[in-house]
Amino acid sequence: MADRTDMPEATDQETDGTVETPTSAEREVREAVEETITHKGAAKKFGTFSGVFTPTLLTILGVIMYLREGWVVGNAGLAGAWLIILLSFAITSCTALSLASVVTNIRIGSGGAFSIISQSLGLEMGGSIGIPLYISQALAVAMYIFGFRAGWTYIFPDHPAIVVDFAAFAILFGIGYVSAGLAFKVQYVILAIIIGSLVSVGWAAYGGSMSESIQWWGNFPGSPETGFAGIGFWAVFAVFFPASTGIMAGANMSGELANPRKSIPLGTLSAIALSLLVYLVLAFWLASSATVDELTGNYTVMVDKAAWGPAVLGGLLGATFSSALSSIVGAPRILQALAEHNILPGSSWFAKKSATGEPRNAMIATGALVLAALLLRNLNAIAPLITMFFLVTYAMINVVVLLEQSLKLVSFRPLLRIPRAVSLAGAFGCVFAMFIVNPTFSLVAVAVVLALHTYLMRKHLKAPFGDVRSGLLAAMAEWAAKKMESVTGPRQKTWKANMLVPVENSAQAAKVYGLLRNIAYPKGFVRLLGLTGQRNYEELTEHLPALADRLQDDSVFATWTVVRAATFSENVAAGLEALGGAFFRSNMIFLRLSDNTQRDAEFERLVGDAQTYRLGALIYLGAAPETGERPDDAEEPTEDALRTTASREGGVHLVIDTPEDGWRIGTDLGHADLATLLAYKLKTNWKTRLTITARIQNADERKDALDYLRAAVELARIPNAMLRLAESEEELDYSVAAGEEPPAITIFSMVAPAEFDTLRTRGKRVRTPCLFAMDSDRENALV
Repeated sequence: MADRTDMPEATDQETDGTVETPTSAEREVREAVEETITHKGAAKKFGTFSGVFTPTLLTILGVIMYLREGWVVGNAGLAGAWLIILLSFAITSCTALSLASVVTNIRIGSGGAFSIISQSLGLEMGGSIGIPLYISQALAVAMYIFGFRAGWTYIFPDHPAIVVDFAAFAILFGIGYVSAGLAFKVQYVILAIIIGSLVSVGWAAYGGSMSESIQWWGNFPGSPETGFAGIGFWAVFAVFFPASTGIMAGANMSGELANPRKSIPLGTLSAIALSLLVYLVLAFWLASSATVDELTGNYTVMVDKAAWGPAVLGGLLGATFSSALSSIVGAPRILQALAEHNILPGSSWFAKKSATGEPRNAMIATGALVLAALLLRNLNAIAPLITMFFLVTYAMINVVVLLEQSLKLVSFRPLLRIPRAVSLAGAFGCVFAMFIVNPTFSLVAVAVVLALHTYLMRKHLKAPFGDVRSGLLAAMAEWAAKKMESVTGPRQKTWKANMLVPVENSAQAAKVYGLLRNIAYPKGFVRLLGLTGQRNYEELTEHLPALADRLQDDSVFATWTVVRAATFSENVAAGLEALGGAFFRSNMIFLRLSDNTQRDAEFERLVGDAQTYRLGALIYLGAAPETGERPDDAEEPTEDALRTTASREGGVHLVIDTPEDGWRIGTDLGHADLATLLAYKLKTNWKTRLTITARIQNADERKDALDYLRAAVELARIPNAMLRLAESEEELDYSVAAGEEPPAITIFSMVAPAEFDTLRTRGKRVRTPCLFAMDSDRENALV
């Protein structure tokens, strides 16, 4: 694969027949870009062969090749074994191609799969995969040590098992702690030993070992442990499949590769291709060199049939040791990458590196985890779970590429493009393999990942990079928008409080924050429309984002924008027109009324515009002082004050005037639907009482009005509402009723045209903050 990221050398360039010499600044830019891509200027970096190809190859050519491939051939026959091998490698090859594709599209950081998933699906998803991947990688070290000990005690049966385990751990930890470079040098020795074991096999074939007749399709007799009671094809597949994993051994070193964009694809795919060839050829040699009984009953048949058995034993020990070495080198780098993004407790300590770039603190923590696992003496019970976490990681890499391919974002332009069918097959294959290997542990692994994702979402992690989640959500929203536009009929059942709030002064908006939040919560939204003309543009653009963020933190979706026009009404009208075509449209406008009558004409125009655009209108009036006079700069109740008052006995007070068609319940509440919905939301969010008062004209209406209220609260499903009747405006004032607490807010239903002097008179009479609600005919409190 050509290295498409190389920059041109800083030499003379020909342009239109002239020769231009790059300036010193241009050279510095080119050198900086090349250094960023190739990770120069830091600790020693590794190339394709040492950093990716060798550790990946040695991890795949592991203990299963030496101890279980003969058993697979004996059970499935040569054709069945080849089919199992090809299916296993097809799944990992699809994953490797997805890995290669995404690596050529991003500037991958440290942590391998963690970095890839985080840059596409966010730190939360990357962390929820990365944490179990790290733990699995560390526990795998202990399992490889146990495998190494089994081979060692086969040769030296008198050596104490625990001594062999701790000796192997000490050597592995020492090599990994010194440096990854030393570990890679040791792997060259192991690679030579494994090559020697394969040469011994080849020499045996050359010497005439392939004299047995080949069984092309096996009878699946089973294993000695079960008394050869029989076994199925997929059970044999489950035993062999882990042999094809290990493709992340090189990717885990992503932060220490000289050119990961080139090395990871080339090294990983080359290692998979070579190891697949070795497994296929070895299966043919085994089928030709041993009987079915020998293959199924003797796990060390390769040792017995090779030209020189000790070479194969050396390969077996080397395979387990190299796999443990790759894991003990890769795991700390995943831990260190997680800590760099503050995902773990104590991240600052785990994230530290030595002067040479080694994650020494993460290595110490990993060593402690491996040592604790060794003390357990047996990890067979959780071994399938370790495999599940590797497969979850592989599946997510395929999902990342599949999503990016499907979204067709311009940011996804990998240098290595693969068909969408490849990533889809890889994702499906990984999930299929999980449930074939162990369905129970598959569900456990998925549950762990989901639990970690939920935990990390609550941490509100801040990523230094973007991801494709917004693109995914946008694609879903576009699909939903198209579907919704095709749905005809009224949408009263899906009504939510979506408010457009004009703001000239952010301080005044902050004073009614509690009211805005509790009207919109939980599923509505607030769109803050900054109005600038005579007001300060900088002040609004500075404070409106903070107010929107505060609403977001308080679980209410909020956005903001600023428009410029000559007058208040022109500003708001411009906002209504500009936002009228948005998919998430506002369905009501929130206006604050004062005693200053100069803007009444503008407010009248805006209420008319709201009716034209079929928006509800909310007119908010703050509480009047005891004198009944309200200066224009009167203080509005703060959020805390509103909540404190709402917790009192008075609660929320809803006033309903006589309906246009009399006190008869129809399919809706006439002009009182919006007011009723708002009263219910405030009662619920403030966890307070609701009093509903019917304003009647005379005593003859009392029975009909009371029946109306009873029917309304039942049909509207409003529990525990106190019902009242008032024959005069004075009776709406709670102060005339001895012992009654004043409400936190009084909500009036309102009809067009709005008479603002009447609204002010009513507000002064009730002496509480008032909210006047005018329906848009799109609300229905009875649905």
